[in-house]
Amino acid sequence: MNWTSYLPPLLEGAWVTAQLTFYSTLLGGFFAFAFGLGRISDNWLLKGFSVAMIEVFRGTSLLVQLFWLYFALPLVGQMLGLDWRLPPLVAGTLALSLNIGAYGAEVVRGAIQAVPHNQHEAAKALDFTPRQTLWRIALPQSIPEMLPSFGNLAVQNLKDTALVSLISLGDMTFRAEQIRNFTQDSTTVYTMLLLMYFGMALVLTALMTLLERSVGRWRAGRS
Repeated sequence: MNWTSYLPPLLEGAWVTAQLTFYSTLLGGFFAFAFGLGRISDNWLLKGFSVAMIEVFRGTSLLVQLFWLYFALPLVGQMLGLDWRLPPLVAGTLALSLNIGAYGAEVVRGAIQAVPHNQHEAAKALDFTPRQTLWRIALPQSIPEMLPSFGNLAVQNLKDTALVSLISLGDMTFRAEQIRNFTQDSTTVYTMLLLMYFGMALVLTALMTLLERSVGRWRAGRS
């Protein structure tokens, strides 16, 4: 078979990979801020929950998390008389987003805590509430510092999407494995797969760089 005949199924898989990356990165960003802010909260219940989520999803394998959500969670629901079966795309998105969120939470926590102490003192002098200090002082200064790390996490997330092929989700890796099994042309198939992941990573890196520059200009305009 000509290598060009491999392109249509691989491009179908690339669309699934792109959707999975987009959804899980956005949801992962939400979890990162939720867990990161929760970790530095004065509410012990919120802090304890956030620390537990961060440690569980950082301290266990993403592959095991994916299998647990897809295979084990429905069994738990069955014991409770509930239908907790997740479609492959939902299970994959949730596993990836919780994983990236746990790592991103430490980025959020570190960037917020790196804001100089005198900024917080100035906010107190202006009679800002803790919430106002967070939203008006800490976050505007810390978000630009988070973006390079978030960019790295987004690229890592793109590469981690290959694991969803193990729960029969038709991403690029799943399609490539189907083609390889049919043609036994491992070299061509996996070379094409490598180049497609590389190209998608370049696009994602460029988008994150543009976002960093945009936020940098916004911060410069405010200062």
